[in-house]
Amino acid sequence: MLKRELFYVIRPQLYHKNAIVITGMRQVGKTTLMRQLYDDFEGKRLWFDLDNPLDQMIFENVDYNSVYHELMAMSNLQNDERLLVCIDEIQNLPEITKIIKYMIDHFGIKFIVTGSSNYYLRNLFPESLSGRKFLYILPVLSYREFLLFNGRISEDQLSGNIEEAIRPKPKATVLQVKDMYNSYLEFGGFPEVATTTDLNTKRLILKNIFASFFEKDIKVFTQLRDIKELRDLILLLAIRNGNILDISKLASEIGINRVKLYNYLEFLEGIFFLRLVPKYSKSIDRTVAGGKKVYFSDTGILNLVAKVTDGQLLETAVANQLAYYGDLSFYNKRNKSEIDFILNNEIAFEVKQKSLEPDCKKLLIHASEIGITRSYMISNSVTDCGDTVYPWFL
Repeated sequence: MLKRELFYVIRPQLYHKNAIVITGMRQVGKTTLMRQLYDDFEGKRLWFDLDNPLDQMIFENVDYNSVYHELMAMSNLQNDERLLVCIDEIQNLPEITKIIKYMIDHFGIKFIVTGSSNYYLRNLFPESLSGRKFLYILPVLSYREFLLFNGRISEDQLSGNIEEAIRPKPKATVLQVKDMYNSYLEFGGFPEVATTTDLNTKRLILKNIFASFFEKDIKVFTQLRDIKELRDLILLLAIRNGNILDISKLASEIGINRVKLYNYLEFLEGIFFLRLVPKYSKSIDRTVAGGKKVYFSDTGILNLVAKVTDGQLLETAVANQLAYYGDLSFYNKRNKSEIDFILNNEIAFEVKQKSLEPDCKKLLIHASEIGITRSYMISNSVTDCGDTVYPWFL
């Protein structure tokens, strides 16, 4: 079974005492990742799926010592042996976090758990678990992973960093893995979509993923009663994808107040449906503080929801790809000087379908205005322009 990059990040923590928490959007492969870690663990192992009421019953006992003894009996655990307990879909039993804390503190049991979103987990994991967990977010496939899942590269070619991605490459190398990038842009990075060859089936899977968002995620929050409002917001955000949000105008169009809109945005970001990119914070120009740019977390879902331009699609994919390497912000000075993305407050990127020499010079000037010494164009076309990075290497 093919492994995601996150597997190799988490693997060294398998024998640390802290619980490993894996979260992310629905159907990105959290359960598969946990299964791979489960199979890799050397010691006794137990697996529970809290979608199953029978598995839930084991953790409903208020006597935590009795729960431990039941786990010992199920695993045939001896006193000097390690025990790994994997729990899928923990949001179905919120009180289980108290048991996890108790088991870590008193018996040294190792836990790996999955939950459908960060929005759930902020409430599920109280401060009492501070210092007792490692939280990992599994996104949709990166393009490298997309190539792996389609048999174009091997696992030893998977791991990369931003320095490797932006390093200049020979023209022959530049063209080697470009051919599938348009498919990645159109259909996105959900694993099942990426590994399906029939185009109509790809679209059906995307529709099912979008439907499951309404059927499952929204039902968790009773305050989100008006699904129509949330649906209308998503449609409006889709056509604004890549733009700075005007909260007052957006609230007015939907017919809700600003507070409710902020709550909806927090919810959508919390379940990883979209990402909100803030303005660059180190600028001496205080007028840039404020609005954020919105990007859908998957281009396949974006394409399903609205008809967007090729430029919006490319910028969205790049935003999600760069986010693998750290924190993103953008620069905008009175709509005159703009930089699409600044990574970790250190590297500036401007995204173009085809970069031209004037674009490179303009980016260099804008970056120097805010003290950024490294800047790169990201182009979806092979070009001779200066420092150009190609998105299919990100």
